Amino acid sequence: MAVILGIESSCDETSASICIDGEIRSNIIASQAIHAKYGGVVPELASRAHQQNIIPTVDQAIQQAKITKNDIDAVAFTRGPGLLGSLLVGTSFAKAFALARQLPLIEVNHMQAHILAHFIDEPKPDFPFLCLTVSGGHTQIVLVKDYFDMELLGETLDDAAGEAFDKTAKILNLPYPGGPLIDKHAQLGNRLAFQLPEPQIPDLNFSFSGLKTAILYMVQGKLKENPDFLKDNIDDICASVQYRIVTILLNKLKQAAKQTGVKDIAIAGGVSANSGLRQALMEMGERHAWRVFIPKFEYCTDNAAMIAIAGYHKFRRGDFVGQDVAPLARMHV
Repeated sequence: MAVILGIESSCDETSASICIDGEIRSNIIASQAIHAKYGGVVPELASRAHQQNIIPTVDQAIQQAKITKNDIDAVAFTRGPGLLGSLLVGTSFAKAFALARQLPLIEVNHMQAHILAHFIDEPKPDFPFLCLTVSGGHTQIVLVKDYFDMELLGETLDDAAGEAFDKTAKILNLPYPGGPLIDKHAQLGNRLAFQLPEPQIPDLNFSFSGLKTAILYMVQGKLKENPDFLKDNIDDICASVQYRIVTILLNKLKQAAKQTGVKDIAIAGGVSANSGLRQALMEMGERHAWRVFIPKFEYCTDNAAMIAIAGYHKFRRGDFVGQDVAPLARMHV
């Protein structure tokens, strides 16, 4: 039996999880509400909150899994990518816990873990599969050949999709975090009310900075004509913005599926919780005879269950690191 403690602290979520023989027994997440009044994550405040949250979060994960510290066989932690101060807290805790109990230490790539979240529950994709990984910091199309054999086919050249949602929310005077609020308003609006451009980016890469600028100019122009434009049209604006971001993502994914011939298609990352993206992917999957895989909501945003499941598969391979390991703010799939 393999019992893995997973630690996630890449941004503003402190999370701990217990995985036993590939089954997630607990997944505790401590969120940081302090960032809301600043309109975004403040790195220094995030790292301080991690220091406060990590011990009680780990303790709760162990209790919920109905085990003791003595039962743990290895510690998996997010090495990167992420905010360096936040990563340092999780890395330091994992190293100290492993050292004190003479346990193997397993580093996990945060972006790979988002993809491997698909192996927490059934149904699970077959190799190879394509995964569209979309979050506040990353937008990638990855060809997944095996658990840790992944090829990056395309990525954003500037802003990530989640960043486009959050920056648009600021333009629309919506509170942070704005992405879920855009999704909520979009469900009540007309997605064709406002025509927004689709960037013509070659290959399988993305760009969202031009779209963000187009939204800003559109809103500024309409406000000059009608000071109540946002109040009168918020649902339609959100629906139009969400529709354009989703079509940009799925048009590239469709192109990748055509190029590779792969029919198992997955999404991962925080933006994969977006209802518009999930619904549009399901519809596209039906049209193209894809097998579509979408994680549960709790495994879309940053969480330690995905770290624990990745750690479990590394544990089976004996893929460990030493106490000299250090966090990395930038890591590639």
